[in-house]
Amino acid sequence: MSTEEVWVGAWRPHRPRGPIAAMYSSPGPKYALPGVTGLNYHDPRKWKAPAFSFGTRHRQFSSSCSPGPGYLVPSNITRAGRDGTPAYSLYSRPKDPLLFQTPGPGRYSPEKAGTMTYYSAPAYSLSARSKEFRNDQTPGPAAYMLPSVLGPNTVNKSSAPNFSLTGRSKIGSFHEDLQKTPGPGTYRSVDPAVYRHKPPQYSMTGRNNMPGDTTKKPGPGAHHPEQVTFTQLKAPSFSFGVRHSEFIAPLIVNITD
Repeated sequence: MSTEEVWVGAWRPHRPRGPIAAMYSSPGPKYALPGVTGLNYHDPRKWKAPAFSFGTRHRQFSSSCSPGPGYLVPSNITRAGRDGTPAYSLYSRPKDPLLFQTPGPGRYSPEKAGTMTYYSAPAYSLSARSKEFRNDQTPGPAAYMLPSVLGPNTVNKSSAPNFSLTGRSKIGSFHEDLQKTPGPGTYRSVDPAVYRHKPPQYSMTGRNNMPGDTTKKPGPGAHHPEQVTFTQLKAPSFSFGVRHSEFIAPLIVNITD
């Protein structure tokens, strides 16, 4: 018998009568089973252990339920209630009621009553336009923005070629250091006094002054020989004294009766 005539039985492919697991791309119906842990949504077919919850502490079970000895009982409270002693309170003096203020003659303005009794010309006032009743939403000329005609981003105009100026790049240029070799300034030069004769070294100090007399001496201009009066004659000098009145009363010290 050849391979093309192998007996495969009476079964032939047909449409399944109901949905099978191979028709679903999900892991399968095993995840739809209720859980066997926890309190909520527990599997009723499985045994469930007792579950206990922690409740809150009630106030009636607290250790202190009374006000204690610090509770102040008023002196007017008895076992039958409040005593019948009259109690009075002190209030401030009430304010006087405002009486009707009769208007005087100066409160009236008869010059303003002409518009009510005589014909008057119409009067108009100029106010600003209210924003609540504005229904005109038409855009004005300034609401439109035309495209720019300068630069490379023009819409309907041809633009001239634009060039930009950038700095010289070190990558790919003629002075790019591909070997990364150190330059002459990288090395520290050795002092010649290390491997040759060391020359003499000199230091520069400040200028030193000789000690001497530092007091200031008067010069020729500090003296005034024309004001010397001990060696020559001096003209008489007069001073202005206090003027005394001839009618001044003398000072009387002892007063006798």
